[in-house]
Amino acid sequence: MSENTAIAEGYATAWMARDLDAAMAYVAEDVVLEAPAGRFEGADAYRGFLERFMGLMTSAEITAVYGGADGAAVHYVTATRPVPVSRGSDRLVIRDGLIREAVTIFDRLPFDQATRATDRE
Repeated sequence: MSENTAIAEGYATAWMARDLDAAMAYVAEDVVLEAPAGRFEGADAYRGFLERFMGLMTSAEITAVYGGADGAAVHYVTATRPVPVSRGSDRLVIRDGLIREAVTIFDRLPFDQATRATDRE
């Protein structure tokens, strides 16, 4: 396993276990995250993004991790209170042993539909 693959797997395992401090130990202070919810700059903003998602998550599982010279990709499936099955991927740029950039991709439509259904109740 490459160093970047190990970092990505360690990071994902930590947030999936809802261990926010352990997950953030892999993240640089000046990290930039691009996600369906927007752009988050800096470790505090990144932490807030993870914390909100962890509050919704009921379970998560890594389905694949791939590493390269400049980072890694993690594919996973999560269950949340509003959406029982959601697949996602994180593309992580890793330098000096820390996540510097992340792009999180998942289908936001089921989450939006669940929110609208709740708003109608």
